Amino acid sequence: MKVLVNDPISQSGIKALEAAGFEVDSVKVAQEQLKSYINENDISVLLVRSATKVRKDLIDSCPSLKLIGRGGVGMDNIDVEYAKSKGIHVINTPAASSESVAELVFAHLFTGVRYLHDSNRNMPLEGDSRFKELKKSYARGSELRGKTIGIIGFGRIGRQVAKIALGLGMKVIASDQKEGEAEITLNFYNDQTITIPIRTEHVDQIIEHADFITLHVPAQKEPIIGKKEIERMKDGAAIINTSRGGVVNEVALIEALESGKLSFAGLDTFEQEPTPSIQVLMNSHVSLSPHIGASTVEAQERIGIELAEQIIHLLKK
Repeated sequence: MKVLVNDPISQSGIKALEAAGFEVDSVKVAQEQLKSYINENDISVLLVRSATKVRKDLIDSCPSLKLIGRGGVGMDNIDVEYAKSKGIHVINTPAASSESVAELVFAHLFTGVRYLHDSNRNMPLEGDSRFKELKKSYARGSELRGKTIGIIGFGRIGRQVAKIALGLGMKVIASDQKEGEAEITLNFYNDQTITIPIRTEHVDQIIEHADFITLHVPAQKEPIIGKKEIERMKDGAAIINTSRGGVVNEVALIEALESGKLSFAGLDTFEQEPTPSIQVLMNSHVSLSPHIGASTVEAQERIGIELAEQIIHLLKK
């Protein structure tokens, strides 16, 4: 069987597939040419990330497809239920990138509380001429220890965020499908473990209590955080979004940053990808990254191997 890796996976994943007898094609095919390429080459497995779209028309036009794999968590670029109704396996790798996304949350948090997003813009321009003024300007940073982080979406990534936050001495509150308590287990280098209960609340309560809010939810039809939600947040709070563009209303966010209601934001995803709003990109209160949450060497290795293992299990029975 032939596998088309249309969006890259690790060499370890490719080698595992080849060792199992699959023929792997790693050529990048443009979206508009994908139907003909799959049919002409009798492709059985299509592997994608977020760039390639696998919609109903593609599924209907490619009868050779037996499996569609998404390297990553969200599958909003795939018509999942329709594919399944046609007898096509649809898989993803929800656990492989949790650590990488969670660490990026804290990269943005540390950047924001110490003004690194702004100082990194200004130091190359004025560091040699206004060093003392810049030092004074950026000397009002704060610590994360003792602050409250509100995690909206307490799945694999949200729980990994909680683990890091607890290690930093932060207070953790989260929203889950049920209100009450959820448990997470911390694993230490010497094989010791400790299980800690985390209070889970309604989103409205998290918004009011948290110093920092981080979102870990799938794509939504409407923003979870808009103008009304921001108004209920603490003065000087901050928002981190490494999940999906559109879960935070960017117009309301920029207004809150400009007014001083919010202190900063960290954005890895945007409403208008791949052409984010210039108002967002140029705002000095925003720490920016180009949707790289899952893009670490370690995560890509895990994604490739996990995809290969699932494909072998499903198609080599």
